Amino acid sequence: MPENAALQDFDETRWKTVEPNPPNGGYGWVCTLSVFLINAHTWGINSSWAVIMAHLSLNSHCIKATHLEWALVGGISISQALIISPVVNPLASLIGIQMTLVTGTLLIFLSLLTASFATKIWHLFLSQGICFGWGMGLTYITASAALPSWFSTRRSLAVGLSTSGAGVGGLVYSLVANATIQHFGVAWTYRIIAFCSLAANSVASALIKEARCSSMPGIGGFTFSLGDFGRIEVLIIIVWGVVTDLGYITLLYSIPSFASSIGLTPTQGSIGNAMLNLGLGLGRPFLGYLSDSLGRINMALLMTALCAILCFGMWIPAHSFGTVVAFSLLAGLVCGTFWATITPVLVEIVGMQKLASTFSVVCLSLVLPTTFAESAAMQLVVADAEDDRTGSYIKTQLFVGCMFLAGATSLWLLRAWKMFDMESETCGKKPSGAGRWSPQVSWLTPRLLFQYRYV
Repeated sequence: MPENAALQDFDETRWKTVEPNPPNGGYGWVCTLSVFLINAHTWGINSSWAVIMAHLSLNSHCIKATHLEWALVGGISISQALIISPVVNPLASLIGIQMTLVTGTLLIFLSLLTASFATKIWHLFLSQGICFGWGMGLTYITASAALPSWFSTRRSLAVGLSTSGAGVGGLVYSLVANATIQHFGVAWTYRIIAFCSLAANSVASALIKEARCSSMPGIGGFTFSLGDFGRIEVLIIIVWGVVTDLGYITLLYSIPSFASSIGLTPTQGSIGNAMLNLGLGLGRPFLGYLSDSLGRINMALLMTALCAILCFGMWIPAHSFGTVVAFSLLAGLVCGTFWATITPVLVEIVGMQKLASTFSVVCLSLVLPTTFAESAAMQLVVADAEDDRTGSYIKTQLFVGCMFLAGATSLWLLRAWKMFDMESETCGKKPSGAGRWSPQVSWLTPRLLFQYRYV
């Protein structure tokens, strides 16, 4: 369609007129591999907590804790990685990207090493929860903010490849954790993972650089102001992140227990969980490639909606091992859409110069959902278990499906706003108060909601 092609050309030429022109490759692929390693040895390691938690909760003589306390350990580690985000950009500006990454690498190593000596649940709150979360935040946020500056038309592909490290790392470390616990115990499992993370993250930290294009602000360029919370496009992105993270984290920790509830063995449940992580690893590069071709917001919308459809149409009626494995793999391909596309989508909405600071604010907004999402999932599981009429996971399944449906709706609105913004720029004018709340929401029209364009 000529109109779509013109808008896509506008999107690409904007780099020459509004944003500095990035290399779009070259050393950027080395940075992509480095961010892949960091994702594998932060989010991937964090995924292995489900395996460790299952072992510790079944062997209560090791550490005594309630189900809610076990759930909070995983929630705290994720939320602390996000709550530290406002500090990351100024710190990177002050001491540099490499030193920020090294600091995070050391915190991750120390957290896992000290967790190996834990004898009480509060020891894990401090080590596996707070310390690991701070280290993950310093490494992941710094690396994620540096990568997009290397790419323009291949940005979504690069981000998709790098974020697939979370799924690959989750698959590998879940299997490694299970095997090492059986042979060496939890303590030595923590120590082995600690030294693996130290080696991999150290190499990645040494290789990551930020593209220094002309007039490109440093990663520490904190240009975001609290007044931007009045911008409707930023609020829509925050809503998208909150609801999809609630669904994503709930799904991430529900597959093994759901498998047990329908009569499958623990081994079959762990295979289902592994397939979910495999899907995360395989789906993100594919999603990134299609995002560059069909539009970043378009693909985020389609994949989020598809995850909701899978939850309603495939997870609820699942009663066999084959169906659980198929659902886990397919859901894994699409359930991590937010983290696979957030940085390219943010560049589309706020521009490269505000990427790092806006990303930090979005992360900060996700602190509460990520802290309590796993706990909420466990409460839903308990409620389902007490339902003696069905004995199903219907509450959990409906909750996850509705969260992804709400995420798709928010992206539908964001897409309409972006098309209105592109049309305004193409015409050479900006409407008064564009992007802010106003009595007349001129961008929310049937034409913009239902028309297909490259966005």
